Amino acid sequence: MQPLFSHGDWRTPGKPSEVTNPYDGAVIDTVPTADAAEVDAALATLTDGAKAMRAMNPRDRAAILFHASDAIAANPEEWGRRICAEGGKPIGEAVGEANRAVETLRLSAIEAERLGGEVVPIDAAPNGAGKLAFTRRVPCGVVAAITPFNFPLNLVCHKVGPAIAAGNAVLLKPAGVTPLSALALTRLLLECGLPEQAITCLTGPGGELGEAICGDPRVRKITFTGSDAVGAKIIATAGVKKVTLELGSNCPAVVFADADLPATASLLAKQATANAGQVCISLQRVLVERSAHAEFRDLLVEAFSQLKTGDPADEATDVGPLIRRSDAERVEQWLNEAVEAGATRVCGGERDGSLLTPALLDGVEPGMKAYDEELFGPACGLRSFETEEEAAAMANDTRYGLAAGVYTRDLSRMVRLSESIDAGVLNFGPGSGGGGPQYRADLMPYGGLGSSGLGKEGPRYAVEEMTETKCVVIHP
Repeated sequence: MQPLFSHGDWRTPGKPSEVTNPYDGAVIDTVPTADAAEVDAALATLTDGAKAMRAMNPRDRAAILFHASDAIAANPEEWGRRICAEGGKPIGEAVGEANRAVETLRLSAIEAERLGGEVVPIDAAPNGAGKLAFTRRVPCGVVAAITPFNFPLNLVCHKVGPAIAAGNAVLLKPAGVTPLSALALTRLLLECGLPEQAITCLTGPGGELGEAICGDPRVRKITFTGSDAVGAKIIATAGVKKVTLELGSNCPAVVFADADLPATASLLAKQATANAGQVCISLQRVLVERSAHAEFRDLLVEAFSQLKTGDPADEATDVGPLIRRSDAERVEQWLNEAVEAGATRVCGGERDGSLLTPALLDGVEPGMKAYDEELFGPACGLRSFETEEEAAAMANDTRYGLAAGVYTRDLSRMVRLSESIDAGVLNFGPGSGGGGPQYRADLMPYGGLGSSGLGKEGPRYAVEEMTETKCVVIHP
């Protein structure tokens, strides 16, 4: 059994919980089951840890993160194999995630060394003559990081790295189905010099632990990635706290007839199926100019046909399993319901346990779950538009707003649509240069509009979210 880390020690409370491989169901390890009492005890220690972190020199906090970054960079394959086994992510993508985690921790370390405030022009105020004012950014105290299954290492680093950089203590609650990468990262950070009282990693049921964590006044900041339904519960439970929510979406790609259609089809097929579609910014709605619709549909079918579905540990596999068989069954059902409502299944959608072949629907419309909701599976749907204005209206016809892609060679059109399409991240290009709704560089501000969340991630922006501003005025 892998122990959890709480109030300064590796512990095995509660009953063992199995961690299984999503592909074949094999048990790869067990972890303890924490409860609300464990949360309470952990927070008592973390309160002292927050004081220690605040007193730590920023350069020492940076050194911990640089050291951890270097350690993962020395063996990304080991971290990738762990991600692949517990999450079912194809091994190439899993190693890629480990390499992204290296960058995320490095960026967080840099932010620790340049955290500062600004001079306030107080002398411009009628009562400010002769005074000096400046701001200082101070740690929140205890940051609760609640992380998802789909990026069990890098999204943990996106929360834990900036929290440490900012001088906070961290209560980490990883997804119940993928806790092993988070536990390994916790062990690594401790080995790199993080004080034992400054971090806790609790494994166990999200419902009970989440309520105990989010409702406790000792937690000043919550950062969560997951569904909008759970995000709403966190807001209702949290009370007066700082909250960052990175929630779901059903990202659109708008394809104009002047785009590089073959390159765009190849790109979008991968963006709809990476990690079996289990990515918050996974492509789901493909809006195509009517004059190019038939050609682009055929190109997408060809691109989908080249993707291999199977064992994620096989380097030739492009699309692995969904995290649970029940999730694959849900996606299959939503696709079937869309067909019953009038959409056409062009290809794919065959299910074998937790595996689902990449599926393309044509003629999707509002009112279909596969169009309106977050599908979170290896599939996308096509819909036609006539005008630029209609395309923007279709892209915005959702309660979400996390990311979007637009493919055109017309620079003026790009500028206009950058104003009219509502999303936290917009990617434009002809298609041959990459991009698309699933593009993310780990240093950029990342977060959505509407039901896609609150606040921004990316180490620089997360550090701002995980600190508070003091205004200091000196009266000579």
